[in-house]
Amino acid sequence: MSEYEKAMRHEDLTRLFVERSNAGDAAGVAALYEEDAVMAYPPGEVTVGREAIRALWEKVLANAPRFEPEPPLPTLVSGDVALTSTPPRDGAGARAQVVRRQPDGSWLRVLDQPEFVRPAS
Repeated sequence: MSEYEKAMRHEDLTRLFVERSNAGDAAGVAALYEEDAVMAYPPGEVTVGREAIRALWEKVLANAPRFEPEPPLPTLVSGDVALTSTPPRDGAGARAQVVRRQPDGSWLRVLDQPEFVRPAS
């Protein structure tokens, strides 16, 4: 993981995600997560652990999707933990991540909810 640029600000995580995804770099995307991170994806499922997240992104990125940066909503920070979110351009409802400052000062995702969908009325 040390060969990748680290997110030294929590805001860097989204930029690095977009750059690495668009480069087809599943290992680079997974490097943005803590070893035991939890991702609520694919919809209705949970992916646990960096290695499982890497394998998931290999499948997703095999289709060469293009990601665009999304402007961040205000971040909530409490010590070494932060809640980041963006309003998605694809109409998914919202995206939110809990991120944690690492001992070296960088930030990694701990919990990732890439899609919130409104419940059916």
